[in-house]
Amino acid sequence: MMLRRDFLKTSAVSGIFVGLGKGAFAAPSGWRQFEITYRVVLKTEKIPARVWVPVPQDALDYQRVIDLSWRSPAAASLLWETAARAPIISAGWVDATMPREIEITARVATRDRSGYYPDASQGELTEYLRPTPSSPNDGIVLAKAREIIGSRTAPLNKARAIYDWIVDNTFRRAETRGCGLGNVAFMLETGDMGGKCADINSLYVGLARAAGLPARDFFGIRVADSAVSKSLGKSGEITKAQHCRAEVFIEGQGWLPVDPADVRKVVLEEELAVDSEKVTALRERLFGSWEMNWVGFNYARDFTLPAQKEGPIGFLMYPYAETPDGALDSLDPASFTYSIFAKEIV
Repeated sequence: MMLRRDFLKTSAVSGIFVGLGKGAFAAPSGWRQFEITYRVVLKTEKIPARVWVPVPQDALDYQRVIDLSWRSPAAASLLWETAARAPIISAGWVDATMPREIEITARVATRDRSGYYPDASQGELTEYLRPTPSSPNDGIVLAKAREIIGSRTAPLNKARAIYDWIVDNTFRRAETRGCGLGNVAFMLETGDMGGKCADINSLYVGLARAAGLPARDFFGIRVADSAVSKSLGKSGEITKAQHCRAEVFIEGQGWLPVDPADVRKVVLEEELAVDSEKVTALRERLFGSWEMNWVGFNYARDFTLPAQKEGPIGFLMYPYAETPDGALDSLDPASFTYSIFAKEIV
């Protein structure tokens, strides 16, 4: 332990986030604070090895990073992937005698989000209309978007029509690994509408973009139990609690939060009919609001990580690592290995 303490390096964020500073955030009414701790150990003797860990960022008026620190015997740093708007802590090992481990602690404040957030640049809106390899906006995706919106012309009506179609025509498949792949064209081409949040909410984003509505995935993790449904929260060990959400921009109003995937999650896990009273109420709630027992990491889709050898990756919601043998399985934390814990700071 003494030797370990001697070579551990601790770094703190500066310049990338608004930066409230540890202890400087006096939470006003409605705000909650969470501490998230990641522990990553690479079970490999081979070098070089590198890990990339997604971490929280400031988000509009509902999420603030208070403090972010890490320690590792390796050279580790905070990276900002500009094109993907993704903060990432990356560590690399070139010394075979050095322990391959890193511990990251993030303290984040959140408050429940409801309604529109109007701030968006034209460049940002253009960015979130662009197709990606996983989510084209032509071909079958464009055809399905046109079929869904029909004669509707108002942006809000288009957004709601796509949302309702997603809720009515997809389903959550429990055996899907992780959060799914988020391959929009594949879902529509095969007619396989089952999956998890990265499938269902990415389908919403893809159809919205094809309909001319700026939209984006927001990848993150649940950090506390839910006041809305037992299915929609996780506290304590949250290693497998990753969840992505979606936003759509309504012209003249702003960014609107949606989450059709969580509607389908409640249908499956609470064994409810989609037209039951509880699900009907949840469908309304999740078109325009998010319960912030969840922390967002990034909006990145189909991109290559800094210094990554393999890739690109579809999204970054789990720790990702590479060795000379290739990429480790991010969806198997036991063999990776990594763990993530969360606690609320009262």
